[in-house]
Amino acid sequence: ASVFGIFNFGIQALVLICVCVATCVASEWAFEKLIHKKSTINDFSAVVTGLLLALNLPPMAPWWIGMIGGIFAILVVKMLFGGLGQNFMNPALAARCFLLISFPGPTLMTNFTCDAYSGATPLAALKAGEVVNVTDMILGRTAGTIGETSMVAIVVGACFLLLLGVIDLRIPGSYIVSFAVFVLIFGGRGLDLQYLSAQLAGGGLMLGAFFMATDYVTRPITAKGQYVFGIFLGIMTGIFRIFGPGAEGVSYAIILGNLLVPLIEKVTMPRAFGKGGAGHGRK
Repeated sequence: ASVFGIFNFGIQALVLICVCVATCVASEWAFEKLIHKKSTINDFSAVVTGLLLALNLPPMAPWWIGMIGGIFAILVVKMLFGGLGQNFMNPALAARCFLLISFPGPTLMTNFTCDAYSGATPLAALKAGEVVNVTDMILGRTAGTIGETSMVAIVVGACFLLLLGVIDLRIPGSYIVSFAVFVLIFGGRGLDLQYLSAQLAGGGLMLGAFFMATDYVTRPITAKGQYVFGIFLGIMTGIFRIFGPGAEGVSYAIILGNLLVPLIEKVTMPRAFGKGGAGHGRK
């Protein structure tokens, strides 16, 4: 997805990726240096955060947007809560939401016009009732953030992670299926497969489902909890897209899901069989 984003949008995308990654690594190093803590930049989690943040930014966003987002993701969301494993939400998505709220104008975080493409994103056009080219959305010949445009590139990366055993299909599968069912029921288009395909291929759904909802730190640890988590994300994304004022909703859905993870784990955690557990009191 990163390679295709650079191919699709050119040097601007490469610069933004480099700025986000460098800012995240430097922020983590500086913070740990300041509090005299052993450096953890060698675990590459800051690199991943910076890369994911860049993939969620418009290719023409100014470089300082990437710096602000990287600093917020590492210092506020990650390090101030104890570092890797202690953050309560995905740092990259939290930074993206922070940037969307801080710079709501049409010239920074929602400007997807570049040398290759102009006009609204396919989801925005779909929201306005216009016809979109689903094939272009699948292949990536369209406007959007750096990493979300090509469904093919995202699926290739997802297959790589699946084959290596880094992720499984519990969360992505339940997320995508529940979202598809929601769109069919509440989308107002009936069994319109072209509309459904456009909703699945457009925006950050695939990027979020495979690369961010599966984050080890901010997902449930129980198998049942992961299915519940995925279904929740699918429903929330559907609500944001179908009934919300905007065309997208993946980032906010995952952030809200992250906040509910402790409750999901509490409900779905298997009870111990024995004293105080399911078998307590049996003869």
